[in-house]
Amino acid sequence: MSAAERLGPASPAGRPGPASPERSGLEEAERVELTVDAVAPGGHCVARVGGQVVFVRHALPGERVVAEVTELHRGFARADAVQILDASPDRVTAPCPYARPGRCGGCDLQHVAPAAQLDWKLAVVREQLTRLGGLTAEQVEALGVRVEALPGGPLGWRSRVRYAVDAAGRAGLLKHRSHEVVPIDRCLIAHPAIQDLPVLAPTGARWPDADAVETVASTGGDVAVAAYAHGVPAAVSGPERVRETAAGRSFTVPASGFWQVHPAAADALTGAVLDLLDPRPGETSWDLYGGAGLFAAALAERVDGARVTLVESAPDGVAAARENLSGLPAVEVVAARVEAALSRRRITGPVDLVVLDPPRSGAGAPVVRGVVAARPRAVAYVACDSASFARDVRTFAEAGWRLAALRGFDLFPMTQHVELVGLFLPPQR
Repeated sequence: MSAAERLGPASPAGRPGPASPERSGLEEAERVELTVDAVAPGGHCVARVGGQVVFVRHALPGERVVAEVTELHRGFARADAVQILDASPDRVTAPCPYARPGRCGGCDLQHVAPAAQLDWKLAVVREQLTRLGGLTAEQVEALGVRVEALPGGPLGWRSRVRYAVDAAGRAGLLKHRSHEVVPIDRCLIAHPAIQDLPVLAPTGARWPDADAVETVASTGGDVAVAAYAHGVPAAVSGPERVRETAAGRSFTVPASGFWQVHPAAADALTGAVLDLLDPRPGETSWDLYGGAGLFAAALAERVDGARVTLVESAPDGVAAARENLSGLPAVEVVAARVEAALSRRRITGPVDLVVLDPPRSGAGAPVVRGVVAARPRAVAYVACDSASFARDVRTFAEAGWRLAALRGFDLFPMTQHVELVGLFLPPQR
């Protein structure tokens, strides 16, 4: 056999059944032997069966595996590697018993050695910048980007975990691309204080009136649990507002509000933003999608009383920002969607510095164009999705701006996610 051998649907005993030579396409639950190629976005690797593309989870580049087809789509299929025939040297045994095909979908890369996870994420970033961002391979190489690990190791870092609840009232995590709940006894990437909570089913915990349970272990030492019914939180234990510390300051945020989930993330991102922007006394700045005020506070300390404007649309974020920034009189908090604030002139340029920290969908072309029109000296873009970031790179480039520097941070070990901080500069005048 060469690249792929048809093994047919799985038998009742779980072994590959006989091949069906008359069929030209794959079928769901069919098992095929294939050789895995490069990494792809979403925690997959690419393989091919005949001329059909297959995105394979739980595999590594270069491996020969038996993969079970999980989804069929026009032009491609998805599959899980269920048997490893020739293993990559970067393969390790996943520490969590739930990080397996057909079980929890939260961790994409537990089977990958920690150093190789960084290489995996960097490869995806490079591919997105060339395919979606319009950069050449030489331009990407010149950026010198790498993905940096944060202190603490790959386990026990996640300070916010939201568990789903099944029909029996047991808390767990979802299967990959599914609403099916996998009850678990422990999440190994969760913060130790969260692992110690009596939330999961083996302790006897049941949540008959909830559809989700959210747990928080803040950097300020607070631990909170809230049950959700139809999206409405009800406090169960701990404070409704928790303390977070970053960049030499204390912040207060709702337990259900947004804050970076890795304890070292806020410091790492703030440091990168300040290094890249190099704020100077007297420079004005915008903090767009500003949340609880992390970047606005750091900018305010550097610009020596110059105006800092934060824009945030979530009501709990606006309230938290106003409280956290109340001691900084030159900081203004604008409650609005960023696109609306720019188009309706709730904020107006010129401005010297801009921080963009959009949601996973990215800033988008209207926001990028609005930022460019304000003529800042520099823009720092904090991105949690490399594809969305790459599309915005293209929009900046269409306006004559260039991506001058890029840093990657592994804020989400064991998963396929990576955080980026990019520096955009205007055309040289």
